[in-house]
Amino acid sequence: MSTAQTNDAQRRGKASAGERVADWADGRLGIYSMAKANMRKIFPDHWSFMLGEVALYSFIIIILTGVYLTLFFHPSMGEVVYHGPYEPMQGVRMSEAFASTLDISFEVRGGLLIRQIHHWAALIFLAAMFVHMMRVFFTGAFRKPREINWLFGFLLFFLGMLTGFTGYSLPDDLLSGTGLRFIEGVFLSVPVVGTYITMFVYGGEFPGTDLIARLYPVHVLLLPGIMLGLLVAHLILVFYHKHTQYPGAGKTNKNVVGMPLLPVYMAKAGGFFFLVFAVIAILSAVATINPIWTIGPYRPDQVSTGAQPDWYMGFAEGLVRVMPGWEINAWGHTLVLGVFIPIVLFPVVLVAMGVYPFIESWITGDKREHHILDRPRNAPTRTAFGVAWLTAYFVMLVGGGNDLWATHFHLSINSITWFVRIGFFAGPVVAFIVTRRICLGLQRRDRDKVLHGRETGIIKRLPHGEFVEVHEPLSQEQLHMLTQHEQPKPYEVGPEVDENGVARKIKRSQKLRSKLSKGYYGEQAMIPKPTREEYQEITSGHGHH
Repeated sequence: MSTAQTNDAQRRGKASAGERVADWADGRLGIYSMAKANMRKIFPDHWSFMLGEVALYSFIIIILTGVYLTLFFHPSMGEVVYHGPYEPMQGVRMSEAFASTLDISFEVRGGLLIRQIHHWAALIFLAAMFVHMMRVFFTGAFRKPREINWLFGFLLFFLGMLTGFTGYSLPDDLLSGTGLRFIEGVFLSVPVVGTYITMFVYGGEFPGTDLIARLYPVHVLLLPGIMLGLLVAHLILVFYHKHTQYPGAGKTNKNVVGMPLLPVYMAKAGGFFFLVFAVIAILSAVATINPIWTIGPYRPDQVSTGAQPDWYMGFAEGLVRVMPGWEINAWGHTLVLGVFIPIVLFPVVLVAMGVYPFIESWITGDKREHHILDRPRNAPTRTAFGVAWLTAYFVMLVGGGNDLWATHFHLSINSITWFVRIGFFAGPVVAFIVTRRICLGLQRRDRDKVLHGRETGIIKRLPHGEFVEVHEPLSQEQLHMLTQHEQPKPYEVGPEVDENGVARKIKRSQKLRSKLSKGYYGEQAMIPKPTREEYQEITSGHGHH
């Protein structure tokens, strides 16, 4: 045996158990080459990227706490008489679902805290998803090649809303029962088939005896399983496409400037997970949420006072509350427009957000890959659309809590209702115009800073007596930041006749695309960047101080 073989054998003989396991796995899975290729992958560093991490860690916390809660929850609507430790409920008839939730809260060790963490994590998950998607939207991170990933994120948000609704319906308390009654009204408002849908979902007349048992597997298996698959696919695409990055010196569409996945990024991510867990745990320990023992079990003849859904369903609630009670009676049937129109409008508003990347790509004709993010001011029309959408959403949140606004601020509920009705249509229009003007104003300020430099606040008197403010020239990095964005030209339909004078056939879709494209890249939607000649003329000393 050669000396090299002997040394190699000795080295293998002295290897630790972990190394031997790693060698065994590498021989069958090739983990060394895979780790070498991927574990040093570079990720950019910016505080806004933490929003997606908050959503991811909240989802993990939801899964962990949900598994614990399933060990003690009984998804049954069978009636029992309560004889547990909570004295005010002694002798009250309730469902097994409600009774087991009381047992989790008062008899299971740590059960109430886990319930609170589970509920707060769900709220924070959806809030983080919402803000994360808005960050992606306003910076243009959804553009090619990330349109599919945007759809995955949108579906995660939508399924998270459904999962949250099914989750807070499981305890079968008076508040969740009121929400289920609301959904029954939604189903019944569907023309022709509404009654059949209600009977199919509820298993008979409301509230029936099967609903909680049906919601339970949907909440703990079906929806989380789909969401987990979407989340894995979302992360794989983030890893495959590489992360977007904000504009800056040395950053291009062909590189990523940041820190490696191991050990830097993983260490920071691990610490951030425990910080998120700690914040949610502290919040759950000091802020009570969904105290079902004060609400009581569900009874069909009662409605909970001040019943409010979780915030993410407030938009749909607001649409229904402020919609006039219109009805159409025809051929022996009643079409309840006061419920049907809002419930149709709610998914339409959400879907508009989901398909937006494809709409913008068609309007602008931009088919290139983008890995550098936009500054929102440099995309005024897109930014204005986003603010208009948010305005409509938050106006309807006010409508969803119109009774609380009225009682807490001593306002007329009718006045609030009319404010929301008008604001839903006028608010987004005003928000769009104002936001676009603000973006254009910020573009003008950037142009002025590039040409004249940064204002220092220092006043200088010239020999002939004139007072001027001294401007400090920008660094090359700052100049790059303010001028790196592209300014494409709007799509043009072209002449109406060809070179032979024959009228060209122009589709209506082309004319529409041209008009919309001018809204994105036309003269009224973009402030031209300063040219090299303008910059050299001013900085050469002509009129520059």
